[in-house]
Amino acid sequence: MQKPNQRLTEQTAIVTGSSNGIGSAIAKAIGQEGANVVINYHSDKESAEETAHWITERTNCGNAIVVQCDVGKEDEVSKLFKTTIREFGTVDISVGNAGVQKDKALIEMTLADWQQVIDINLTGQFLVAKAAINEFLRRGMREDVSNSLGKIIHISSVHEIIPWAGHANYASSKGGLAMLMQSICQEYAPKKIRCNSIAPGAIKTDINKDVWNTKEGREKMLKLIPYGKIGEPEDIGSVASWLASDESEYVNGTTIFVDGGMTCYPGFTQDG
Repeated sequence: MQKPNQRLTEQTAIVTGSSNGIGSAIAKAIGQEGANVVINYHSDKESAEETAHWITERTNCGNAIVVQCDVGKEDEVSKLFKTTIREFGTVDISVGNAGVQKDKALIEMTLADWQQVIDINLTGQFLVAKAAINEFLRRGMREDVSNSLGKIIHISSVHEIIPWAGHANYASSKGGLAMLMQSICQEYAPKKIRCNSIAPGAIKTDINKDVWNTKEGREKMLKLIPYGKIGEPEDIGSVASWLASDESEYVNGTTIFVDGGMTCYPGFTQDG
């Protein structure tokens, strides 16, 4: 975890899907910078409470609460924001991290498999961003805490640009997310709203533990990473806390790839 410097004091962040993994690391990093943090979870309440406890015990300024929400449902997203505003007064930072994979070959993928991934990974990002922008515009500038009206951070994936056989629903959701992020920037940057994405590569989380937890799996994964290292959730948390701060004020409408060089296509090192 990076050394905190209280860049987000008196601000409030919602981090969706933050009970564990990358989302938890992002919530902790933002909390360490002094922000209040809303830990959103879908089903793992215990892990969400552990993340909230970590923030309240180890940070000097921020507080943390836990809120259950299915980001693919508009009424639940509305309740998430209403709860946050009731507790902390407003929202300054919105981090869309909630995501899911339902991996199958295309001809075996059901419509339900497709729809569930799109609903959470893409529609959920739309609903959360929409709610955040409405709150930013309602509240107005808080120049004493930030140079931006509000900050939106989408957690994407290297698969917003790298095709992924057997994962068409996931890759499509992330590719669509890139256009959503850029369209939000184009439309709302004039209002001083910043919208960016972070695209992780191979990160050690439970979703891919069966791969990196074995010697064979690690070696196979490392062939895709020029830097020769599998990332940690904290690598994403560090970038997210920076993107949420005024240090990145002129960064808008872009994806930051945190992937050890995976998007440099190492398979072409020896002329393909």
